[in-house]
Amino acid sequence: MNLEKYNKKRNFNITKEPKGIKEKRKEKLRYSLQHHLARKDHYDLRLEWNGVMISFAVPKGPSFNPKEKRLAIQVENHPLSYRNFEGTIPKGEYGAGTVMLFDKGYFKPLVNFNEGLKKGSLKFIIYGKRIKGCWSLVKFKDDNWLLIKDKDGYMNKDDINNYKTSIKTGRTMNEIAKNLKKEVLKTSKKNSIVCGIKITNPDKVIFKNPVVTKLDIALYYKMVAKKMLPLIKNRIISTVREPNGYGGEKFFKKHFEENPYLGKISIKGKSGKKEDYYYIKDIQGLIYEVQMNSFEFHIWGSLITDINQPDMMVFDLDPDTNVKDLAIKDGVKDLKRILDELKLKAHIKTSGGKGYHIIVNFDKKITWEMFSDIAKNIAKLMEARYPDKYTSNIRKEKRDGKIFIDWIRNTKGATSVAPYSLRLKKRPTISMPIFWKDLDKVSPDYFTIKDYLD
Repeated sequence: MNLEKYNKKRNFNITKEPKGIKEKRKEKLRYSLQHHLARKDHYDLRLEWNGVMISFAVPKGPSFNPKEKRLAIQVENHPLSYRNFEGTIPKGEYGAGTVMLFDKGYFKPLVNFNEGLKKGSLKFIIYGKRIKGCWSLVKFKDDNWLLIKDKDGYMNKDDINNYKTSIKTGRTMNEIAKNLKKEVLKTSKKNSIVCGIKITNPDKVIFKNPVVTKLDIALYYKMVAKKMLPLIKNRIISTVREPNGYGGEKFFKKHFEENPYLGKISIKGKSGKKEDYYYIKDIQGLIYEVQMNSFEFHIWGSLITDINQPDMMVFDLDPDTNVKDLAIKDGVKDLKRILDELKLKAHIKTSGGKGYHIIVNFDKKITWEMFSDIAKNIAKLMEARYPDKYTSNIRKEKRDGKIFIDWIRNTKGATSVAPYSLRLKKRPTISMPIFWKDLDKVSPDYFTIKDYLD
């Protein structure tokens, strides 16, 4: 399981491929599939094992049809970092041509992997974005194996020829080859620009373990902008700024400061005086906030077009310190049951912290007072139905092993963490929307920024 052969084949002064360095295993075993248009068009299957990516060249690529056994030629081990490589390998270099990241994710061995490598028989489940299900690799001669789709719910469901673009950048093979979309931020960090916004101090470390830089955060928000912006734009925002990284001084920013990228709205405060708040209109505003060291985003429950008409109700299940993860998931299910009874369609996301957020969208015009009363009554109904499990009282001393159903954020001026927002916690977690069916598989702090960047 060494990388000597890999390193000998490459001149790293010429190719941008990563140098071969063994890494330690993380919680999950990683997998990737790269489309490689070299002298011969093929796909490269890579499976993490003992600090390297065990690699196979698959001329025709995987097939979801169990009857179509595909040749897979074992090649030299690659470094773990290679799983993210996309670009062109220069002429004259080993493997010269275009490499596109076709798929990535994790895999789970179903046999003893060390023995399987020796005996020439491997079976595993792939949890990719495009490639899924149970697969087998069976050796028949020298370095030649057969890649076979096992019979399961994913067989015959897809065709890799349906996908023409990178899972990482959305580029086609042609665009990568012609370098039509330059990888601006990664290749020239000091002069990095996202959407026209220059990121200063791009190498500043915001999280130390794992290392996440300011530039990484800008890249992350650029990647998720298409999904995030429809959910946060034209809502008043507040942000958490942490200029010196996690553990340093941080502050909550909610008032507008003069700039060309953000919208401004004036609202009467409790004192009767008008205060200037701000909102994001587009991706430039989002990246501008990152440039200003705003890394965590919180939003109002109403749009700027009608500040006094709330349209997004949020319940935060905030557990006492000794409440177990399973009990929190049960709490989510109990709340959904009540919302279903009330015929209120709910969505769910991880908080990136200790609990989950359940979101109900409203299209009927009601006042903030009515809106808040509805949320409070739902929380009290939970408390009445399950008095030993839940409380609607915000005071921590009243929780005593219970889960607080936080309804208080459903008042005018209150905020909740935005979907896809990074959290400034010990780990770089994300508040991530999920499907209800995935609740049992996903903990509140399951997703991190590294899931996107890696």
